[in-house]
Amino acid sequence: MADGGAGIGVGPYQELTFDAQGDADPATRAAVARMEATDLLVFAHGWNSDRSTATRLFDRFFAPFPGLVGAGVRLGYVGVVWPSMRFSDEPIPDFDPHGTAAAAAGSALDADTRAALAGFWPGRGPELERVAALLEERPESEAALGEFAALVRQLVGAEGAAGPAGAATPGVPDLFVRDAVTVCRTLTTALAAAGAAAGEPAEPDFTAGDGLRALWGGAKELLRQATYYEMKKRAGVVGEHGLGPVLADLAGRRPALRFHLIGHSFGARVVSFSLRAVPEGARNVKSLTLLQGAFSHYAFSDRLPHDPGRGGGLRGLQRRVDGPVVACHSPHDSALGVFYPLASRMAGDSAGLLGFDERWGALGHDGVQAVPGTPRLSLDGALNGGLPGAGCVSVDAGSVVRRGGPPSGAHSDICHEELARIVVGAGRMGR
Repeated sequence: MADGGAGIGVGPYQELTFDAQGDADPATRAAVARMEATDLLVFAHGWNSDRSTATRLFDRFFAPFPGLVGAGVRLGYVGVVWPSMRFSDEPIPDFDPHGTAAAAAGSALDADTRAALAGFWPGRGPELERVAALLEERPESEAALGEFAALVRQLVGAEGAAGPAGAATPGVPDLFVRDAVTVCRTLTTALAAAGAAAGEPAEPDFTAGDGLRALWGGAKELLRQATYYEMKKRAGVVGEHGLGPVLADLAGRRPALRFHLIGHSFGARVVSFSLRAVPEGARNVKSLTLLQGAFSHYAFSDRLPHDPGRGGGLRGLQRRVDGPVVACHSPHDSALGVFYPLASRMAGDSAGLLGFDERWGALGHDGVQAVPGTPRLSLDGALNGGLPGAGCVSVDAGSVVRRGGPPSGAHSDICHEELARIVVGAGRMGR
Protein backbone atom coordinates (compact mmCIF):
# COMPACT_ATOMS: atom_id res chain seq x y z
CA MET A 1 0.00 0.00 0.00
CA ALA A 2 2.92 2.35 0.57
CA ASP A 3 3.39 3.20 -3.14
CA GLY A 4 -0.22 4.44 -3.12
CA GLY A 5 -0.44 5.15 -6.86
CA ALA A 6 -2.69 2.39 -8.18
CA GLY A 7 -5.67 3.75 -10.07
CA ILE A 8 -4.64 7.40 -9.82
CA GLY A 9 -3.89 9.38 -12.98
CA VAL A 10 -1.85 12.11 -11.28
CA GLY A 11 1.36 11.93 -9.31
CA PRO A 12 3.15 11.70 -7.09
CA TYR A 13 0.23 10.25 -5.14
CA GLN A 14 0.12 8.50 -1.78
CA GLU A 15 -2.61 7.35 0.54
CA LEU A 16 -2.57 8.16 4.23
CA THR A 17 -4.62 5.57 6.10
CA PHE A 18 -6.10 5.84 9.60
CA ASP A 19 -8.08 3.52 11.82
CA ALA A 20 -11.11 4.55 13.87
CA GLN A 21 -8.89 5.62 16.79
CA GLY A 22 -6.87 7.98 14.57
CA ASP A 23 -3.76 5.80 14.38
CA ALA A 24 -1.96 6.19 11.06
CA ASP A 25 -0.72 3.20 9.11
CA PRO A 26 3.08 3.51 9.47
CA ALA A 27 3.85 2.54 5.87
CA THR A 28 1.52 5.15 4.39
CA ARG A 29 2.77 7.80 6.82
CA ALA A 30 6.37 7.12 5.83
CA ALA A 31 5.47 7.21 2.13
CA VAL A 32 3.84 10.63 2.47
CA ALA A 33 6.91 11.95 4.33
CA ARG A 34 9.09 10.96 1.34
CA MET A 35 7.02 12.78 -1.28
CA GLU A 36 8.88 15.36 -3.37
CA ALA A 37 6.66 18.41 -3.76
CA THR A 38 6.35 22.09 -2.96
CA ASP A 39 2.64 21.80 -2.21
CA LEU A 40 0.63 18.85 -0.88
CA LEU A 41 -3.08 18.53 -1.69
CA VAL A 42 -4.47 16.55 1.26
CA PHE A 43 -8.00 15.31 0.51
CA ALA A 44 -10.15 13.45 3.08
CA HIS A 45 -13.12 11.60 1.61
CA GLY A 46 -16.55 11.60 3.23
CA TRP A 47 -18.73 8.50 3.33
CA ASN A 48 -17.19 5.66 1.36
CA SER A 49 -17.53 1.98 2.12
CA ASP A 50 -14.26 0.78 0.67
CA ARG A 51 -10.85 1.93 -0.47
CA SER A 52 -11.69 1.49 -4.17
CA THR A 53 -14.55 4.00 -3.99
CA ALA A 54 -12.31 6.50 -2.19
CA THR A 55 -9.56 5.98 -4.80
CA ARG A 56 -11.99 6.63 -7.66
CA LEU A 57 -13.11 9.82 -5.95
CA PHE A 58 -9.53 11.02 -5.44
CA ASP A 59 -8.64 10.20 -9.05
CA ARG A 60 -11.63 12.08 -10.46
CA PHE A 61 -11.25 15.11 -8.20
CA PHE A 62 -7.47 15.46 -8.63
CA ALA A 63 -7.51 15.07 -12.46
CA PRO A 64 -7.76 18.79 -13.41
CA PHE A 65 -5.02 20.07 -11.10
CA PRO A 66 -1.90 19.55 -13.27
CA GLY A 67 -3.33 21.91 -15.87
CA LEU A 68 -4.33 24.59 -13.36
CA VAL A 69 -1.22 25.33 -11.29
CA GLY A 70 1.71 27.61 -12.04
CA ALA A 71 5.13 26.50 -13.26
CA GLY A 72 6.76 26.93 -9.85
CA VAL A 73 4.30 24.60 -8.11
CA ARG A 74 5.17 20.92 -7.80
CA LEU A 75 2.09 19.18 -6.48
CA GLY A 76 1.95 16.07 -4.36
CA TYR A 77 -1.41 14.35 -3.93
CA VAL A 78 -2.48 12.71 -0.68
CA GLY A 79 -5.73 10.76 -0.25
CA VAL A 80 -6.79 10.43 3.41
CA VAL A 81 -8.53 7.07 3.93
CA TRP A 82 -10.44 6.56 7.17
CA PRO A 83 -13.20 4.16 8.28
CA SER A 84 -16.57 5.46 7.10
CA MET A 85 -19.44 3.96 5.12
CA ARG A 86 -22.07 4.74 2.52
CA PHE A 87 -25.47 3.18 2.03
CA SER A 88 -25.82 1.95 -1.55
CA ASP A 89 -28.91 4.11 -2.13
CA GLU A 90 -26.84 7.28 -1.65
CA PRO A 91 -25.77 8.09 -5.21
CA ILE A 92 -22.36 9.36 -6.25
CA PRO A 93 -23.31 11.08 -9.51
CA ASP A 94 -19.99 10.44 -11.27
CA PHE A 95 -19.99 6.71 -10.44
CA ASP A 96 -23.57 5.47 -9.86
CA PRO A 97 -25.95 8.37 -10.56
CA HIS A 98 -29.06 6.53 -9.40
CA GLY A 99 -27.60 4.52 -6.52
CA THR A 100 -28.07 0.78 -6.39
CA ALA A 101 -31.49 -0.06 -7.81
CA ALA A 102 -32.07 -2.86 -5.31
CA ALA A 103 -31.15 -0.57 -2.45
CA ALA A 104 -33.60 2.09 -3.55
CA ALA A 105 -36.51 -0.34 -3.84
CA GLY A 106 -37.63 -0.06 -0.21
CA SER A 107 -36.53 -0.42 3.36
CA ALA A 108 -34.58 -3.67 2.89
CA LEU A 109 -30.78 -3.57 2.95
CA ASP A 110 -28.99 -4.74 -0.19
CA ALA A 111 -25.93 -6.98 -0.04
CA ASP A 112 -23.43 -4.13 -0.50
CA THR A 113 -24.90 -2.10 2.36
CA ARG A 114 -25.01 -5.15 4.64
CA ALA A 115 -21.35 -5.83 3.90
CA ALA A 116 -20.47 -2.19 4.53
CA LEU A 117 -22.28 -2.24 7.88
CA ALA A 118 -20.40 -5.39 8.90
CA GLY A 119 -17.10 -3.65 8.17
CA PHE A 120 -18.19 -0.45 9.86
CA TRP A 121 -19.29 -2.21 13.06
CA PRO A 122 -17.07 -5.31 13.25
CA GLY A 123 -18.13 -7.95 15.74
CA ARG A 124 -21.79 -6.88 15.71
CA GLY A 125 -23.01 -9.60 13.35
CA PRO A 126 -26.05 -10.80 15.37
CA GLU A 127 -27.40 -7.28 15.86
CA LEU A 128 -26.92 -6.41 12.20
CA GLU A 129 -28.55 -9.65 11.04
CA ARG A 130 -31.64 -8.90 13.15
CA VAL A 131 -31.72 -5.28 11.93
CA ALA A 132 -31.63 -6.48 8.32
CA ALA A 133 -34.35 -9.06 8.95
CA LEU A 134 -36.69 -6.48 10.48
CA LEU A 135 -36.15 -4.04 7.63
CA GLU A 136 -36.98 -6.79 5.13
CA GLU A 137 -40.04 -8.11 6.99
CA ARG A 138 -41.51 -4.70 8.00
CA PRO A 139 -43.74 -6.07 10.78
CA GLU A 140 -46.97 -4.19 11.48
CA SER A 141 -45.93 -3.86 15.11
CA GLU A 142 -44.93 -1.11 17.52
CA ALA A 143 -43.00 -3.71 19.49
CA ALA A 144 -40.92 -4.55 16.40
CA LEU A 145 -40.12 -0.89 15.82
CA GLY A 146 -39.11 -0.63 19.48
CA GLU A 147 -36.86 -3.68 19.11
CA PHE A 148 -35.27 -2.13 16.03
CA ALA A 149 -34.58 1.14 17.85
CA ALA A 150 -33.05 -0.77 20.75
CA LEU A 151 -30.71 -2.60 18.37
CA VAL A 152 -29.63 0.71 16.85
CA ARG A 153 -28.89 2.01 20.34
CA GLN A 154 -26.66 -0.99 20.91
CA LEU A 155 -24.77 -0.29 17.69
CA VAL A 156 -24.01 3.31 18.70
CA GLY A 157 -23.13 2.32 22.27
CA ALA A 158 -26.19 3.94 23.84
CA GLU A 159 -27.68 0.91 25.61
CA GLY A 160 -29.84 1.97 28.52
CA ALA A 161 -30.01 5.57 27.29
CA ALA A 162 -33.79 5.56 26.87
CA GLY A 163 -35.20 6.51 30.25
CA PRO A 164 -38.76 5.85 31.43
CA ALA A 165 -40.01 9.00 29.72
CA GLY A 166 -37.47 9.05 26.92
CA ALA A 167 -35.53 11.74 28.78
CA ALA A 168 -32.36 13.11 27.28
CA THR A 169 -29.14 11.37 28.27
CA PRO A 170 -25.86 13.35 28.22
CA GLY A 171 -23.87 12.59 25.10
CA VAL A 172 -26.64 10.58 23.41
CA PRO A 173 -28.78 12.32 20.78
CA ASP A 174 -32.50 12.14 21.45
CA LEU A 175 -32.84 10.67 17.99
CA PHE A 176 -31.81 7.34 19.52
CA VAL A 177 -33.75 7.80 22.75
CA ARG A 178 -37.24 9.03 21.83
CA ASP A 179 -40.21 6.77 21.29
CA ALA A 180 -39.45 4.60 18.24
CA VAL A 181 -42.79 5.18 16.49
CA THR A 182 -42.46 8.96 16.83
CA VAL A 183 -38.90 8.95 15.51
CA CYS A 184 -39.66 6.63 12.58
CA ARG A 185 -42.74 8.63 11.64
CA THR A 186 -40.71 11.86 11.65
CA LEU A 187 -37.95 10.35 9.54
CA THR A 188 -40.44 8.83 7.10
CA THR A 189 -42.00 12.26 6.61
CA ALA A 190 -38.55 13.78 6.07
CA LEU A 191 -37.76 11.14 3.44
CA ALA A 192 -40.96 12.10 1.65
CA ALA A 193 -39.92 15.76 1.75
CA ALA A 194 -36.54 14.89 0.22
CA GLY A 195 -38.31 12.87 -2.46
CA ALA A 196 -40.68 15.74 -3.20
CA ALA A 197 -37.70 18.01 -3.80
CA ALA A 198 -36.56 15.52 -6.43
CA GLY A 199 -40.01 15.30 -8.05
CA GLU A 200 -41.18 12.12 -6.33
CA PRO A 201 -44.50 11.65 -4.45
CA ALA A 202 -44.44 13.72 -1.29
CA GLU A 203 -46.79 12.07 1.19
CA PRO A 204 -46.10 8.74 2.93
CA ASP A 205 -49.12 6.52 3.51
CA PHE A 206 -49.98 6.50 7.22
CA THR A 207 -53.51 5.19 6.68
CA ALA A 208 -55.04 2.56 8.97
CA GLY A 209 -53.99 -0.98 8.18
CA ASP A 210 -50.59 -0.07 6.70
CA GLY A 211 -49.52 2.86 8.86
CA LEU A 212 -46.83 1.02 10.81
CA ARG A 213 -45.49 -0.78 7.75
CA ALA A 214 -45.01 2.64 6.14
CA LEU A 215 -42.68 3.61 8.99
CA TRP A 216 -39.97 1.12 8.14
CA GLY A 217 -38.50 3.52 5.60
CA GLY A 218 -38.00 5.87 8.54
CA ALA A 219 -36.50 2.99 10.52
CA LYS A 220 -33.92 2.49 7.78
CA GLU A 221 -33.19 6.20 7.98
CA LEU A 222 -32.64 5.83 11.74
CA LEU A 223 -29.98 3.21 10.98
CA ARG A 224 -28.41 5.56 8.45
CA GLN A 225 -28.38 8.35 11.03
CA ALA A 226 -26.63 5.97 13.42
CA THR A 227 -23.80 5.57 10.91
CA TYR A 228 -23.64 9.38 10.54
CA TYR A 229 -23.45 9.74 14.32
CA GLU A 230 -20.57 7.27 14.43
CA MET A 231 -18.81 8.89 11.48
CA LYS A 232 -19.11 12.31 13.10
CA LYS A 233 -17.31 11.02 16.19
CA ARG A 234 -14.65 9.20 14.19
CA ALA A 235 -13.98 12.18 11.91
CA GLY A 236 -13.15 14.41 14.86
CA VAL A 237 -10.84 11.79 16.37
CA VAL A 238 -9.06 11.06 13.07
CA GLY A 239 -8.61 14.76 12.40
CA GLU A 240 -7.42 15.91 15.82
CA HIS A 241 -5.44 12.86 16.93
CA GLY A 242 -4.45 11.41 13.56
CA LEU A 243 -4.12 13.73 10.58
CA GLY A 244 -3.24 16.85 12.57
CA PRO A 245 -0.22 15.35 14.38
CA VAL A 246 1.00 13.71 11.15
CA LEU A 247 0.94 17.06 9.35
CA ALA A 248 2.49 18.90 12.31
CA ASP A 249 5.35 16.39 12.41
CA LEU A 250 5.88 16.67 8.66
CA ALA A 251 5.86 20.47 8.88
CA GLY A 252 8.52 20.32 11.58
CA ARG A 253 10.73 18.19 9.37
CA ARG A 254 10.07 20.15 6.16
CA PRO A 255 9.17 23.74 7.06
CA ALA A 256 9.01 24.92 3.44
CA LEU A 257 6.31 22.37 2.48
CA ARG A 258 2.87 23.90 1.94
CA PHE A 259 -0.35 22.05 2.81
CA HIS A 260 -3.72 22.57 1.13
CA LEU A 261 -6.41 20.68 3.03
CA ILE A 262 -9.60 19.51 1.28
CA GLY A 263 -12.48 17.58 2.81
CA HIS A 264 -15.81 16.30 1.58
CA SER A 265 -18.81 15.70 3.88
CA PHE A 266 -17.50 14.17 7.14
CA GLY A 267 -14.04 14.39 5.59
CA ALA A 268 -14.44 18.16 5.89
CA ARG A 269 -14.72 17.55 9.63
CA VAL A 270 -11.53 15.44 9.51
CA VAL A 271 -9.41 18.17 7.91
CA SER A 272 -11.00 20.95 10.02
CA PHE A 273 -10.35 19.15 13.30
CA SER A 274 -6.76 18.57 12.22
CA LEU A 275 -6.27 22.31 12.81
CA ARG A 276 -6.43 21.63 16.55
CA ALA A 277 -2.98 20.07 16.22
CA VAL A 278 -1.50 22.98 14.24
CA PRO A 279 0.81 24.99 16.53
CA GLU A 280 0.05 28.66 17.11
CA GLY A 281 1.96 30.76 14.61
CA ALA A 282 2.60 27.90 12.17
CA ARG A 283 2.33 28.85 8.50
CA ASN A 284 2.36 25.52 6.68
CA VAL A 285 -1.41 25.18 6.14
CA LYS A 286 -2.03 27.53 3.24
CA SER A 287 -5.70 26.80 2.54
CA LEU A 288 -8.67 24.79 3.76
CA THR A 289 -11.46 23.93 1.31
CA LEU A 290 -14.60 22.29 2.66
CA LEU A 291 -16.89 20.59 0.14
CA GLN A 292 -20.44 20.01 1.43
CA GLY A 293 -19.13 19.99 5.00
CA ALA A 294 -21.21 17.81 7.33
CA PHE A 295 -20.84 19.80 10.51
CA SER A 296 -22.33 22.91 12.08
CA HIS A 297 -22.30 26.17 10.15
CA TYR A 298 -21.42 27.81 13.48
CA ALA A 299 -18.28 25.70 13.97
CA PHE A 300 -15.83 28.60 13.50
CA SER A 301 -17.91 31.16 15.39
CA ASP A 302 -16.56 32.81 18.55
CA ARG A 303 -20.12 33.37 19.80
CA LEU A 304 -23.23 31.36 19.00
CA PRO A 305 -26.16 33.65 18.16
CA HIS A 306 -28.55 31.63 20.33
CA ASP A 307 -26.02 31.23 23.18
CA PRO A 308 -23.49 34.13 23.19
CA GLY A 309 -21.57 32.63 26.09
CA ARG A 310 -20.44 29.72 23.90
CA GLY A 311 -18.53 29.38 20.67
CA GLY A 312 -18.40 26.77 17.95
CA GLY A 313 -16.37 23.59 18.25
CA LEU A 314 -13.65 25.04 15.98
CA ARG A 315 -13.94 28.63 17.12
CA GLY A 316 -11.04 30.77 15.98
CA LEU A 317 -9.15 27.92 14.32
CA GLN A 318 -9.47 29.58 10.92
CA ARG A 319 -6.61 31.76 12.18
CA ARG A 320 -4.30 28.74 12.01
CA VAL A 321 -4.68 28.71 8.24
CA ASP A 322 -2.26 31.01 6.41
CA GLY A 323 -4.88 31.60 3.77
CA PRO A 324 -8.64 31.31 3.39
CA VAL A 325 -11.07 28.76 4.80
CA VAL A 326 -13.50 28.19 1.93
CA ALA A 327 -16.87 26.56 2.62
CA CYS A 328 -18.54 25.40 -0.60
CA HIS A 329 -22.26 24.78 -0.12
CA SER A 330 -25.30 23.89 -2.21
CA PRO A 331 -29.07 24.15 -1.74
CA HIS A 332 -29.44 20.88 -3.66
CA ASP A 333 -27.83 18.83 -0.88
CA SER A 334 -30.72 16.94 0.78
CA ALA A 335 -28.47 15.14 3.24
CA LEU A 336 -27.46 18.47 4.77
CA GLY A 337 -30.54 20.53 3.95
CA VAL A 338 -33.12 18.07 5.31
CA PHE A 339 -31.58 15.35 7.47
CA TYR A 340 -28.69 17.16 9.15
CA PRO A 341 -30.86 19.85 10.76
CA LEU A 342 -33.53 17.27 11.57
CA ALA A 343 -31.08 15.01 13.39
CA SER A 344 -29.49 18.00 15.13
CA ARG A 345 -32.86 19.34 16.20
CA MET A 346 -33.83 15.93 17.57
CA ALA A 347 -30.69 16.00 19.69
CA GLY A 348 -32.43 18.13 22.27
CA ASP A 349 -34.95 20.61 20.95
CA SER A 350 -38.41 20.34 22.47
CA ALA A 351 -40.19 22.16 19.65
CA GLY A 352 -41.66 20.51 16.56
CA LEU A 353 -39.32 18.08 14.88
CA LEU A 354 -39.76 19.27 11.31
CA GLY A 355 -38.97 22.69 9.93
CA PHE A 356 -35.63 24.45 9.56
CA ASP A 357 -34.10 26.31 12.48
CA GLU A 358 -30.82 28.18 11.95
CA ARG A 359 -29.36 26.65 15.10
CA TRP A 360 -29.19 23.27 13.42
CA GLY A 361 -27.82 24.15 9.99
CA ALA A 362 -24.87 22.48 8.26
CA LEU A 363 -21.87 24.23 6.75
CA GLY A 364 -22.42 22.48 3.42
CA HIS A 365 -26.01 23.69 3.19
CA ASP A 366 -25.68 27.44 3.72
CA GLY A 367 -22.02 28.19 4.43
CA VAL A 368 -20.21 29.77 7.38
CA GLN A 369 -22.48 31.58 9.82
CA ALA A 370 -21.88 33.99 12.72
CA VAL A 371 -18.27 34.80 11.79
CA PRO A 372 -18.22 38.58 11.25
CA GLY A 373 -16.78 39.74 7.94
CA THR A 374 -17.27 36.43 6.13
CA PRO A 375 -17.89 37.14 2.42
CA ARG A 376 -20.67 35.24 0.64
CA LEU A 377 -19.79 34.64 -3.00
CA SER A 378 -21.32 32.90 -5.96
CA LEU A 379 -19.15 30.30 -7.63
CA ASP A 380 -18.64 32.57 -10.65
CA GLY A 381 -17.80 35.46 -8.36
CA ALA A 382 -15.19 33.40 -6.52
CA LEU A 383 -13.63 32.13 -9.74
CA ASN A 384 -13.59 35.45 -11.57
CA GLY A 385 -13.14 37.89 -8.70
CA GLY A 386 -10.84 35.83 -6.53
CA LEU A 387 -10.95 34.75 -2.91
CA PRO A 388 -9.84 36.68 0.19
CA GLY A 389 -6.31 36.10 1.41
CA ALA A 390 -7.39 34.93 4.85
CA GLY A 391 -10.40 34.19 7.01
CA CYS A 392 -13.63 32.39 6.24
CA VAL A 393 -15.52 32.69 2.97
CA SER A 394 -18.71 30.99 1.82
CA VAL A 395 -19.09 29.98 -1.83
CA ASP A 396 -22.47 28.93 -3.24
CA ALA A 397 -21.50 26.04 -5.52
CA GLY A 398 -25.10 25.12 -6.33
CA SER A 399 -24.59 25.95 -10.01
CA VAL A 400 -22.48 22.78 -10.37
CA VAL A 401 -23.23 20.78 -7.18
CA ARG A 402 -26.77 19.89 -8.19
CA ARG A 403 -26.99 16.25 -9.38
CA GLY A 404 -28.33 13.37 -7.31
CA GLY A 405 -31.66 11.97 -6.15
CA PRO A 406 -33.06 11.22 -2.70
CA PRO A 407 -32.17 10.66 0.04
CA SER A 408 -28.87 12.55 -0.18
CA GLY A 409 -29.47 14.77 -3.21
CA ALA A 410 -26.37 16.47 -4.59
CA HIS A 411 -24.27 15.76 -1.49
CA SER A 412 -21.64 13.76 -3.40
CA ASP A 413 -21.67 15.77 -6.64
CA ILE A 414 -18.24 17.31 -6.09
CA CYS A 415 -16.04 16.21 -8.99
CA HIS A 416 -16.01 19.43 -11.01
CA GLU A 417 -13.13 21.42 -12.45
CA GLU A 418 -14.69 24.56 -11.00
CA LEU A 419 -14.17 23.20 -7.49
CA ALA A 420 -10.58 22.26 -8.31
CA ARG A 421 -10.08 25.87 -9.43
CA ILE A 422 -11.46 27.04 -6.08
CA VAL A 423 -8.78 24.97 -4.31
CA VAL A 424 -6.07 26.38 -6.58
CA GLY A 425 -7.30 29.93 -6.00
CA ALA A 426 -7.52 29.46 -2.25
CA GLY A 427 -3.94 28.17 -2.15
CA ARG A 428 -2.61 30.85 -4.50
CA MET A 429 -1.20 28.16 -6.77
CA GLY A 430 -2.61 29.35 -10.10
CA ARG A 431 -0.79 30.43 -13.19
